[in-house]
Amino acid sequence: MKKEKYIKDSMAEQSYIVRAQHINGYGRLFGGILVQWIDEIAGIVAKRHAEAEVTTVAIDNIYFKRPAYSNDIIVLVARVTYVGRSSMEVRVDTYTEALNGTRKVINRAYVVMVAIDKDGHALEVPGLILENEQQKWEWESGKKRYQLRKERSREGY
Repeated sequence: MKKEKYIKDSMAEQSYIVRAQHINGYGRLFGGILVQWIDEIAGIVAKRHAEAEVTTVAIDNIYFKRPAYSNDIIVLVARVTYVGRSSMEVRVDTYTEALNGTRKVINRAYVVMVAIDKDGHALEVPGLILENEQQKWEWESGKKRYQLRKERSREGY
């Protein structure tokens, strides 16, 4: 029987302060820095879920809703939303956090990670235990994104 894990078992949250080295020519958080942070936290979540090393396969979707500026507090919250045999989809929500703790979404991304052994071969990952309607909805949405990725792959994308 395939091992299963709860979403909460692998969730992660990471905070940063936007500094001068993170700013682009327009005075905003450089998108590439945010993508790096997203990839890192997705990797942490995937490693926790798989209990193995992982590699990034794709950043399936990344949507910049609003900018962040110097000295903003940035908070990334990540969780597994869907798993295949060896792949995991990790949703990463990025927020700016005000001094009073209020958070505003600035970005959402879906990152596809694959568990690998020491030789780089794919490993089977645990299943996902869904505890509520939101998690079930996210799973179904993840399944649709998985099928779309497979179709894109067949088309050579």
